[in-house]
Amino acid sequence: MSADLGTGTRGTGGRGAGTREFILPDLGEGLTEAELISWKVAVGDTVHVDQMVVEVESAKSVVELPCPYAGRIVSLHAAAGDTVTAGQALLSVAEAGAGGAGQADAGVAEAPAGAAAGPAQSGAMASGDEPESGGANLIGYGASEPKTRSSKERSFGQKTAAAAVGEPANGTAGAPASAAEEPAPTATVPAPTSGRQVSPVSSPLVRKLAKDHGISAKHLPGSGAGGVVTRADVLAAIESEATVDRRVPAGTSADRDTRTPITGLRKVVSERLSKSRQEIPEATIWLDVDATELLATKRALEERTGEKYSLLSLVARFVIAGLKKFPILNSSIDTAAGEIVTHGDINLGLAAQTPRGLMVPVIHGADRMSLRQLRDSVVETVGRADTGRFDPAELAGGTFTLNNYGVFGVDGSAPIINLPEVAMLGLGRIKERPWVVDGELTVRKVMYLSFVFDHRACDGAEPSEFLTFVADCIENPVSLLPEV
Repeated sequence: MSADLGTGTRGTGGRGAGTREFILPDLGEGLTEAELISWKVAVGDTVHVDQMVVEVESAKSVVELPCPYAGRIVSLHAAAGDTVTAGQALLSVAEAGAGGAGQADAGVAEAPAGAAAGPAQSGAMASGDEPESGGANLIGYGASEPKTRSSKERSFGQKTAAAAVGEPANGTAGAPASAAEEPAPTATVPAPTSGRQVSPVSSPLVRKLAKDHGISAKHLPGSGAGGVVTRADVLAAIESEATVDRRVPAGTSADRDTRTPITGLRKVVSERLSKSRQEIPEATIWLDVDATELLATKRALEERTGEKYSLLSLVARFVIAGLKKFPILNSSIDTAAGEIVTHGDINLGLAAQTPRGLMVPVIHGADRMSLRQLRDSVVETVGRADTGRFDPAELAGGTFTLNNYGVFGVDGSAPIINLPEVAMLGLGRIKERPWVVDGELTVRKVMYLSFVFDHRACDGAEPSEFLTFVADCIENPVSLLPEV
């Protein structure tokens, strides 16, 4: 998710003069939705331009977004846990300086009438009418013509006609602002209505969820800020026997089931792994390895240097040496061109389980690092996995993945290749097992290696030789010295 410079406004004709809506900006990289993690402000708070007001999570990263307006928060249009889409209103701000607000809204009311004149007018209007909006802003907040929205039983994202905005604007010119706000209830301040209750619904996903279950979302009581109907309100209505016909066959336990939307990172992981499994003719090979000497070498290295070295960093060094011997495994498939792309750099990905889900942060240029540099990069990457906060650039460009699933207490796995790579090495747990050494049975520290590869890139010879090379380095670390 990225930010850019520029300023824009989005008027709210039915909400009263001087009110602006902060909409979720363009997320970039083809992303259209994000999950709202937490609010940094509440209704009634006063904010300044570029103050961080909300934290959202896209499929790429977790970021805080700054508000492009200064004033008082009058409404929050989504709750923590809601999925919001680009262009959706996040909050409404009553801009500071009520004296000039009426004039600003009058200008907003007139904007649609000349909208057909073209985009050139938009830039002129933004630069001329909004001199107070300086500073850093987000993509989607450039110099643009203010948009307006109707105050009638508002449906999020619905564009408003000039006439719908013209009434409040004209009323503002000759009457108090409260008179202009009177025609209909809004998400900011719910007004009493005659007959059946009508509640504001800001999220199209909430509206769709209700529609799919035969419920009118706008007629539900809203528990969100300003009476906004939230996903929790719809789910409560769905679970009410009086509200919806479950149509559950007799003898099932569906009434006790829960449904969790596949969003954010989970959605990306699902799509990528499904594509990998469908597209790649993969093969998996295994090998059990005596890691006793590796553990002894680790202890000796730490005693000699006084520094800590993780087993993962040592195995990573073996993997890099193996990829230099068998570069076909440090490749990707260009399906459009029908080519195998063998990469000149080794960008080592480390599969990590984070609070956000499965991620693969990448150590770029790992082949140019010393053992100490590689160790530091591995330690830093693994440490940051506890939060799952990686920049998009740190999750891109991998050429080979190392997966240490031994930390979960399992011996082996048949991992799914991380597209567009062609191979992945998995490390199992190290456990004492019976082992034959020099013709005698003894107890040794043994681990399993599993290696999955794309059969489009190579046959079984190179993967097998690579795996046995890494195994030899683990069983006898000194054997790596000629490769260093």
